[in-house]
Amino acid sequence: MDLARPAASVALASILAAAAGFGRAAETIRPGYWESENRVLAPIQSATTDRRCIAAKDVAKFLGCHINHHYDCVCPEQSASGGRIDFRGQCIDKKGQKVEISGHGQYTASTLRMTADFTFKYLGLPISGSASTDAHRIGDDCPPGSVK
Repeated sequence: MDLARPAASVALASILAAAAGFGRAAETIRPGYWESENRVLAPIQSATTDRRCIAAKDVAKFLGCHINHHYDCVCPEQSASGGRIDFRGQCIDKKGQKVEISGHGQYTASTLRMTADFTFKYLGLPISGSASTDAHRIGDDCPPGSVK
């Protein structure tokens, strides 16, 4: 198993789980075009910048706990309200690899700051790490061909 895959996936989890907090406290997230800078801080450092279109029909999907299409996630502890987001749960990939995740952050209508901690096993040894996401809304319209 590639050590970078769970770590990068957890960074993406932070974005997706945190998307619940993109709206004002009384609203769901605002659909539109978003840019996020994602950093895996440990165990292997990496950084990516992603631009993503969040369509109105996909808002509910982003309100839940989700890493990416490689993982099925359940977060029995999650909330997004009053400018704060918190979550804790477990994700499992198609091969049965488990990743424990937890995160928290703050948001406004157009910005998000999130940190996440994760633990998985590699060759039977527990590996822990952390990731962060800083995101901002670019605008209402998504460019043609952008991910929806």
